[in-house]
Amino acid sequence: MKKDTVLSVTKSFDIRFSEVDSMGVVWHGNYAKYFEDAREEFGRKYDLGYLMMYDQGFFEPIVELSFKYKRPMIYGMKPEVELIYRPTDAAKIIFDYEIRDAATKEVFVTGHSVQVFMDKVTHQLVLYCPKFYEEWKQRWEVNV
Repeated sequence: MKKDTVLSVTKSFDIRFSEVDSMGVVWHGNYAKYFEDAREEFGRKYDLGYLMMYDQGFFEPIVELSFKYKRPMIYGMKPEVELIYRPTDAAKIIFDYEIRDAATKEVFVTGHSVQVFMDKVTHQLVLYCPKFYEEWKQRWEVNV
């Protein structure tokens, strides 16, 4: 990987009333949805969408998902989520996340996710990088 090659996306979003608890604070379960929105945006930007991978014969379940809460987010805020792709030789897709205030850059949450490849027909874990994924890494110059 080139030292200056970093694949990332930043997506702004609004905190909706339906996403907060009775105290006006974002319910913890919604952070997974914000991370998912960032992964879908990454897929659109870098041609690594879920349907494309499914068409290649795979699906990519999340096997690890973590959050570190720094400050609460409340109704009416307009944060952004940044996702950074972390290259690996393993047959995995690894992302780091940061949700922050879009204006001040104050960090609310950081996180991490790991996805693996599973054969869509047999539902068996795939222990090697699928050919399309190896080609994708070469295209974006993110081979480790």
